[in-house]
Amino acid sequence: MTRIGIILGSTRPGRNGEAVARWVHQVAGQRSDAEFELVDLLDYKLPHLDEALPPSLGQYTQPHTMAWADKIASFDGFVIVTPEYNHSTSGALKNAIDFLYGEWNNKAVGFVSYGSVGGTRAVEHLRLIAGELQMADVRAQVALSLFTDFKDFSVFTPNEFQRDSLTAMLDQVVAWSRALAPLRVS
Repeated sequence: MTRIGIILGSTRPGRNGEAVARWVHQVAGQRSDAEFELVDLLDYKLPHLDEALPPSLGQYTQPHTMAWADKIASFDGFVIVTPEYNHSTSGALKNAIDFLYGEWNNKAVGFVSYGSVGGTRAVEHLRLIAGELQMADVRAQVALSLFTDFKDFSVFTPNEFQRDSLTAMLDQVVAWSRALAPLRVS
């Protein structure tokens, strides 16, 4: 069965992303067309990139890199839940992405973002990164506003239409993950 990782891309204390990622996982868990797993960057304790060789060589030496590589390699596609910090994604997420290369290749990725303008600028940066990693980013996106989808900017209360946006994005991620499967056969 197609496996999709839902990556929680913030490690900040009190992060809004945890509630968002749990909502994505709960909605995705009602589907029967793929298996979904929540992957929290906090569980991997990745320092700033500390591998001597470029990730494109796949010659990892650090135990934390190998554990992260094994987890990412186990998925056929991804949903990345990202905050928007300073018109971009979180440093923790960018660092986690940069640790690897081949494990991301030929996989689909969709985005759920949040911020004052829905996190859309963070996603634009992530789409550029996905292209370099040979990932297929899907068009549908969930953009959550801190003004309308969070009470007092911190309690997650998504508008009803956001579920439809999430369903459309998940439909595309699952379909593209399946379509890319022949390219992942080594």
